[in-house]
Amino acid sequence: MKAGEASETARRVAAHRLTFERVPAPYGDAAADDLLAGDVAGSVSVAGSTESMVAYLAARTAFFDRVVCGALERGLQQAVIAGAGYDGRALRYAKPGVRWFEIDHPDTQSDKLERLERLGIGTAHAAFVPADFAVDDVATAVVAAGQQPDVASLFLCEGVAIYLERSVLESLMRDLRGIAAAGSRLAISISVSANSTAEAVRRTAFRAAVAAMGEPARTVLSPDELDALLAATGWTVTPSSSERAQLAGLLVLEPT
Repeated sequence: MKAGEASETARRVAAHRLTFERVPAPYGDAAADDLLAGDVAGSVSVAGSTESMVAYLAARTAFFDRVVCGALERGLQQAVIAGAGYDGRALRYAKPGVRWFEIDHPDTQSDKLERLERLGIGTAHAAFVPADFAVDDVATAVVAAGQQPDVASLFLCEGVAIYLERSVLESLMRDLRGIAAAGSRLAISISVSANSTAEAVRRTAFRAAVAAMGEPARTVLSPDELDALLAATGWTVTPSSSERAQLAGLLVLEPT
């Protein structure tokens, strides 16, 4: 990110999501999510995005949507979004009795809050936690905002890990584990070494594109490095995780 500016990649993801079919739910305010994304997209160009990248973003969005809806249907009452950007799931999937916590860099979060206020979108069911993952104690900040560490939570970390240094990613995952009660889940997207030529080409193009925006990719893991990261931070892949999603780096984890 450029100092003092909102994340450009977060803005582009919001713009792309306006074109994706989203997982429906019998609760929440999908129109408010679309209104926010449309406000962000009004000043963003997604020209130059490759077909494979758009397909990946659509699949990733659907994956996290399904995880959220599944968790809420099971009765989870706390959802924490790490690196929230312009994610509107706290609006789209707002459900009575569920408290949302959005953690993000102050520059991006302040821009999002200004937009929400200007658009008249209510967020009484959500707490906004400004934090720089490289320097701040995320666990302490989230608990101070009202998250109950003895109650199961759903943690989301979508499209964030690749932009963090390995040590920062490890610290973040360890912090989240520290406030993850039994029954909690962490849905996370992690860039894992490509297992095909086509995938390698896509990822090379992606890294070049985000580097040009001033937000370079910093952490890509081999399968062995991923296993070591999970072991070091106290998480394990849930038995129900699909092999196809895992190959794409889309993981649902549970505390060990």
